[in-house]
Amino acid sequence: MEYRRLGNSGIRVSALSLGGWVTYGGQVGQDSTTKCMEAAWQLGCNFFDTAEGYARGASEVEMGKAIKELGIHRDDVVVSTKIFWGVKGGPNAMGLSRKHLIEGTKASLQRLGMDYVDLLFAHRPDPTVPMEETVRAFNHIIDHGLAFYWGTSEWSASELLEAHRIAKHLGMVGPTMEQPQYNVFARERVEKEYLPIYDTHGLGLTIWSPLASGVLTGKYKFNEPPPPGSRFAVNKDPGLQAIARRSLQTTEAKERLQKVDALAPIAQKIGATLPQLAIAWCLKNPRVSTIITGASRPEQVRDNFGALTVVNKLNDEVVKEIEGVLKNKPKSDPVFRL
Repeated sequence: MEYRRLGNSGIRVSALSLGGWVTYGGQVGQDSTTKCMEAAWQLGCNFFDTAEGYARGASEVEMGKAIKELGIHRDDVVVSTKIFWGVKGGPNAMGLSRKHLIEGTKASLQRLGMDYVDLLFAHRPDPTVPMEETVRAFNHIIDHGLAFYWGTSEWSASELLEAHRIAKHLGMVGPTMEQPQYNVFARERVEKEYLPIYDTHGLGLTIWSPLASGVLTGKYKFNEPPPPGSRFAVNKDPGLQAIARRSLQTTEAKERLQKVDALAPIAQKIGATLPQLAIAWCLKNPRVSTIITGASRPEQVRDNFGALTVVNKLNDEVVKEIEGVLKNKPKSDPVFRL
């Protein structure tokens, strides 16, 4: 396993990690959660990611139990959770107010069975709350030992810069990391929008959806029902089903699936599976601190983590061939080019 610094912080996370979105606490039960986390741990994974909004808190419960069942020492693992969506109704039960951030964090820790998380994320931006209130709340959480670092997920560059500006003005800690979607089809934010932030604020990335919600596995076909046992077939969450429709039934989906078919021979040529090729492509970006993978079976974990052996096979010639299929490389200001 390779371990990378999280931005300019001192903490190091495994380049490949495991997350609980959709799967743990929802799609599979405790036994499968524990087996997947065990497989990842045995392969050197030290970072596990969850959120209060995953299966209405059940993901936190199952992943916390798994860490205890596996006998993993708390100081040997990096655990993150995310606050925003909440787990119940009510006018103050979600968002980034000081009230929900602090109460939500304490509730998450109770579900995890832990005294602290290493990383705490604002799961989405909240334009209804003053940025200063959010920055102060996260610093309160850190100062009281409930988390070590705070970050964001799916925030714009302007929102991140505002948070850093306010934190600096207050003499407080700004966001250390961001958790954006990043894969061969979703590139603009990571490869272009955030460019002015990496060096100025040392932003670390814990990216999600490297396989574009499973599209890059090659198992889905345009306008056809998802295969039995697949995430789109098994999980009936309304949000995921909306992603399924966008991924399988639109004109853009048809173009993407054609590109997936064209990437398959490239993967085969270098002795990799399609998922390994897609994950290794993300690993090539030095701005990425860790890639959060998902799995419902241990063999999926092992196959995904096999991407570590594929990275070195992505030489200039192979990368050029991949870009020839994608044709979506963002155009950026040369001053900020990676």
